[in-house]
Amino acid sequence: MSFMDAVKCGFSNYITIQGRASRSAFWWWALFTLLGSIAMSIVDGAISGVSFTGTGMLETLFSLGTLLPSITVAIRRLHDIGRTGWWLLLVFVPVVGWIVLLIFYVTRGNDGANDHGPDPLDG
Repeated sequence: MSFMDAVKCGFSNYITIQGRASRSAFWWWALFTLLGSIAMSIVDGAISGVSFTGTGMLETLFSLGTLLPSITVAIRRLHDIGRTGWWLLLVFVPVVGWIVLLIFYVTRGNDGANDHGPDPLDG
């Protein structure tokens, strides 16, 4: 999956938690949100004349606009490895939960269909 495909998929499936998301779709989406946040922070700094003193209005709007799609992409990524979306609650466990989720996110997805749908890499 390409960068633009992942961004389109993230926004077009922003409320869809059924199905699966491949590693590339998840990580391209993560890169998009990181780059978008940095860009909005730079623009906020240029507009206000202050550099990186906090979260500006544009960065906040971008973060709010990508929050729901980010959650659903993460849930579909967990589905790809055969786990339920409830595992995302590990984000509330400092350090250990984040490490476990990172391991889940980099793990190769199940080959073929699983309980959450067909393999996203099968076309």
